[in-house]
Amino acid sequence: MVLIFLYILSYQFPGLLVITNMLFYVFLAIVIIDSILLFKQKGIKASRILPEKLSNGDENPIEIKIHNNYNFTVSLNLIDELPFQYQKRDFQIQTIIKKRADKKITYTLRPLKRGEYQFGHLNIYTTSPIGIITRRFQFGNESMIPNYPSFLQLKKYMLIAFSNKIFEFGLKKIRRIGHTMEFEQIKDYVPGDDIRNINWKATAKRNQLMVNQYQDERSQPIYSVIDKGRAMKMPFNGLSLLDYAINATLVISNVALKKQDKAGMFSFSRKVENKVVAERRPSQMNQILETLYNLNTDFSESDFSRLYIDIKRSLTQRSLILLYTNFETLDALHRQLPYLQAIAKNHVLVVIFFENTELDKLVQKPSSSTYDIFEKTIAEKFVYEKKLIITELHKHGIQSILTAPEDLTINTINKYLEIKARGLI
Repeated sequence: MVLIFLYILSYQFPGLLVITNMLFYVFLAIVIIDSILLFKQKGIKASRILPEKLSNGDENPIEIKIHNNYNFTVSLNLIDELPFQYQKRDFQIQTIIKKRADKKITYTLRPLKRGEYQFGHLNIYTTSPIGIITRRFQFGNESMIPNYPSFLQLKKYMLIAFSNKIFEFGLKKIRRIGHTMEFEQIKDYVPGDDIRNINWKATAKRNQLMVNQYQDERSQPIYSVIDKGRAMKMPFNGLSLLDYAINATLVISNVALKKQDKAGMFSFSRKVENKVVAERRPSQMNQILETLYNLNTDFSESDFSRLYIDIKRSLTQRSLILLYTNFETLDALHRQLPYLQAIAKNHVLVVIFFENTELDKLVQKPSSSTYDIFEKTIAEKFVYEKKLIITELHKHGIQSILTAPEDLTINTINKYLEIKARGLI
């Protein structure tokens, strides 16, 4: 631009033309030198390292390894072609890499929708210290990786559920009422053992006090039932309620299997489908994961009568049923309450529904006008109605969890451990 301006100016001042021509040849020489530096050598080698699958709703690390073959330090402008689901066309990373050096760049992606994610090419624009010419390098073919329910949470919550630091995450110990009746072994009596467990036959044979030792009851069916009607399409922090329920189902199934229980699941809307029978086998988690991967809402009104009929026919053993659904009003609950009561007669039913965190924010927001007061009053009415739903369920002997979407998994584990500790199943 400076040279063009000087050439224009030389029409008025002809003596300036000689200087401008000299500057032009200097500029041309710099361009040629910069081009030789960038294009004569092998340049940059890079590769993108993707995980086998993405974890929905979590930060997934994407790694890029770069090697500089140049004999000088170069500046890089890295542009990765992200999947179309992100709708991000300006993603770039700028960095510097020294001569003959290696560099590793890591960034994270948080997918919010299950399915296939197609990555494009990895483009790296290289600039020498002169900074006039830029050379583009393109690496990697297009690659697709699936986005599964949040499997990254499995290890996290496994450590929480079985560690001694559960208080930091909201988990609480529950005092055991009575004791379980699954026999484990006969052992010597020590002070503090329950005298009601003394085995008198073994005591007579050994001529010393012997007691029966019991363990937690195992192999109990734990079913996660996911409502995939239109009520579960409501989004919070980018994820729908259905996705939160799917992530929680994956984690609680894993915890149940580690606790030696049987884990299963199914979904329902107009009909019951996606059924995985509760079993305790090595391939159970993989089967549940694959089933959850293809689960989507169908925007229909959920039929709780079909759910009750299917449970009555197929679940002959008393089971723990974790029902993920959502009720916004007391009237919506009353329409389905007879079916929930019927299910709760033969099984331990836990109805899990969600707080509307956006309403909570609206309630806490200061009011500055009459319209704000009106909005805040309506929001408080809906928040209060959620509490009435809990009261109504407890009145009919149905356990419930009202939770914020982001706290769903930890609260579900809490309830499962509480029910196990109290021996309700």
